[in-house]
Amino acid sequence: MPTSSRSFPSPHSFHQSVIDEFRANGGRVGGPFEGGDLLLLTTTGARSGVSRTTPLGYVRHGDSLLVVGSNLGGPRHPGWYHNLLAHPVVQVEIGTRSFEALAVPAEGARRDALFAHVVRAAPGYGDYQAATDRLLPVVVLERAEPDGWEAPGEVRTLADKLMEVHTWLRGQLAQVRTEVDAHFAARAAHQGPGAPPAPGLGLQIRQRCLAFCQALEFHHTSEDGHLFPGIARHHPHLTDVFDRLGDEHRTIARLQGELAALLAGVHIAEPRRFRAELEAMSAELNAHLDHEEEALIPLLADVPWPPAGP
Repeated sequence: MPTSSRSFPSPHSFHQSVIDEFRANGGRVGGPFEGGDLLLLTTTGARSGVSRTTPLGYVRHGDSLLVVGSNLGGPRHPGWYHNLLAHPVVQVEIGTRSFEALAVPAEGARRDALFAHVVRAAPGYGDYQAATDRLLPVVVLERAEPDGWEAPGEVRTLADKLMEVHTWLRGQLAQVRTEVDAHFAARAAHQGPGAPPAPGLGLQIRQRCLAFCQALEFHHTSEDGHLFPGIARHHPHLTDVFDRLGDEHRTIARLQGELAALLAGVHIAEPRRFRAELEAMSAELNAHLDHEEEALIPLLADVPWPPAGP
């Protein structure tokens, strides 16, 4: 029996061709995606740490975007879903726009309501759900910045940049604490029939807290590896200041590690312990940021940002 010599593209090469066409044509593509709402989602590999981009259909819901881990109705969640659980901040491309987003899988009744909204807009997702026993994840792509975030004016100096980062970190930490307090208030207010809220803190809090911890770790690593040594070369009399800041970084890193251990599962199983660890890190971090600003802002006020090219 003769066999066909025709070869078919691999899923990877097909995805790459869609990505290339998307970027070359301002988000417009042909083939099976023609006329549909398509975005590019770039996640960080859960194990590899490598950036991976996937073309996905999406549905709008208010100011948010919804993507579904359908995997064409297959038995396992897609790789990009596991990646965003490990690294919640993702890059989204729609048309010619590109922006960071916080990826939060919806839970419980909210997930069901959002999935119904998706199916009304794109009925094929209902077919994918019927084809598998697993519950298809519905992921909400929200703005990555904390509520009420506004950059602190024009960034012209390294002092301005440091304050921008610190303001963002304080805002993220405040939002995590607000969400945790709201969760405990809801549990305390529960009365009457029906079960109280689940003991875990939920994916909304987990994802934002994990994103905050990863951003804080990156910031401190950059300071220890580049900013502090660069300043110390010109200001050797500040050795004691940088030693103290380094000690504070290590204390905060230890507290981050304890929080990370609680965030290791999909749900935070020990909410009261998590809350205590969060309060401890909040106190340490805010004191550290205050001290760092007092010591460094005067030194960085005349250093231009972004740095001049070579």
